[in-house]
Amino acid sequence: MEVTVVGSGTLLPDDEHRSAGHLLESEWAAVLLDCGSGVVHGMAGIGLDWAAIDHVVLSHFHTDHFGDLAPLLWAWKHGVPEGRQRARSILGPRGTGELLGSLAEAHGDFILDPGFPLSVIELDSGSVWEHPSGELTIAAHSTPHTPESLAFRVRMAGGDMGYTGDTGPHPPLGPFFEGVRLLIAECAVADSTGVDNHLSPSSLAEIATVANPEILVVTHMYPEVDRSTLPDLLRSMGVEGTVVLGEDGFRFSLGPTE
Repeated sequence: MEVTVVGSGTLLPDDEHRSAGHLLESEWAAVLLDCGSGVVHGMAGIGLDWAAIDHVVLSHFHTDHFGDLAPLLWAWKHGVPEGRQRARSILGPRGTGELLGSLAEAHGDFILDPGFPLSVIELDSGSVWEHPSGELTIAAHSTPHTPESLAFRVRMAGGDMGYTGDTGPHPPLGPFFEGVRLLIAECAVADSTGVDNHLSPSSLAEIATVANPEILVVTHMYPEVDRSTLPDLLRSMGVEGTVVLGEDGFRFSLGPTE
């Protein structure tokens, strides 16, 4: 499994850190976790094959996590040769179908009629969706960010990876992610802010010490988070394994497990 951070930032304008988007690629499937503002051009800019994406998985309905969904559907309809078109799916929380309906009203019929088979799959907390091939499994867990927000655990060739989406402090995510090889986690705010719908270093450490991933990729940081000291701070809080500050274009390879 190849994992590429397409967007590691927030909705604040930052040419080096686009809004949330992470591409997972294996021999069997290509999965885009979130499709925030700037992600479509970001994929093209770092040479990723956006036309080959099979599944888009949305964590929630904030613009920095789905804002480029309409542009992606337009690009698929008008920028992919007929011979390369494929059936695709959009997975997300309850309300994803309604969201697409609203996007169609705003942008046009191509949202719901993009010129290829499009499945919309809505997930609840505790849902486990498995591709018919058996080569891709996506499990969902609710998060305290918005009423619909979900975190995901994805199993592909190379093992399991986890993605928090946006979440407030939530200890149950530790066991949910336990044993993943790679965890992409937000750390939007500093501990001093007292914000309860995003993670801070201490609440991220609480999850990561239980999950114990081989690699922890920290993303979605607002300027108040001190990037220069964050890896050492997390390690001082008990986080083991490799801690990486997410940057757009970072790529991770998860080879076969022994």
